[in-house]
Amino acid sequence: MVRKISKLFPLKRVAITGAGSGLGRRLALDFASMGWKVALCDIDEKSCKETLSMVKSKGGEGFSFKCDVSKWEDIYFFALSTVERFKGIDIVINNAGVIVAGRIEDIPVEDWEWILSINLMGVVHGCKAFIPILKMQRKGHIVNIASSAGIVSLAEMSQYNVTKAGVISLSETLRMELSPFGIGVSCVCPTFFKTNLMKNSRWGDTRQKQLTQKFFDKSLCTVDEVSKDIIKGIEKNKMYVITQWDGKLLWRAKRINPVFFYFLLSLLYKMFLL
Repeated sequence: MVRKISKLFPLKRVAITGAGSGLGRRLALDFASMGWKVALCDIDEKSCKETLSMVKSKGGEGFSFKCDVSKWEDIYFFALSTVERFKGIDIVINNAGVIVAGRIEDIPVEDWEWILSINLMGVVHGCKAFIPILKMQRKGHIVNIASSAGIVSLAEMSQYNVTKAGVISLSETLRMELSPFGIGVSCVCPTFFKTNLMKNSRWGDTRQKQLTQKFFDKSLCTVDEVSKDIIKGIEKNKMYVITQWDGKLLWRAKRINPVFFYFLLSLLYKMFLL
């Protein structure tokens, strides 16, 4: 059975950043299993090549590219290489990301600059590099991986929250700007799921790291489920892909009464500290 996504994009070409592990790798393998050409990039060249080997074993084809998404020239040449090899692109998935968490006064400015350069500017770079190609084709889809942290801003995560809220805002803007060109935009907002995001992280103190690790470890949601939800979201041209029930619940609760929502969260946070 041919998936709807392959009927929508019969040339079957996808580019994925942060493809060396976690969600990026899972997406690459899911597309490969449908016979897609997959352009992979990651700052970790070895892991990216490992993903490419797995892609080929699944029946897909493609190439790997060492790329630091925080550097415009890296992502620009990744886009050029993709077009040169694939003669165009159908889906772009801006997935690369890291974590910084801690009270604002405890986190060095350098860590703020680091996470902004990857989580936010990395997505900006990916969109900016590929959009001219998609406009010429007058068809395609952009997927930006944000987080429910960009919708519900929890305490001691301002650095991460800000970057993901920026990705959501960028995606909403592009949804309007690109619609006349037949280009869809989806913004993915998962909560905690089993992945290796903790590998690339910086923390204000060990308590925050241990608490966050517990949330990841106890999550019942797998990277396979998130990947499948993303592909379904592309098929339906969904603006927001909120992959888990807790994310949907928090999003709706905040929309109903934002003032009371944050009053309640502040109260719970105060109780937690005491």
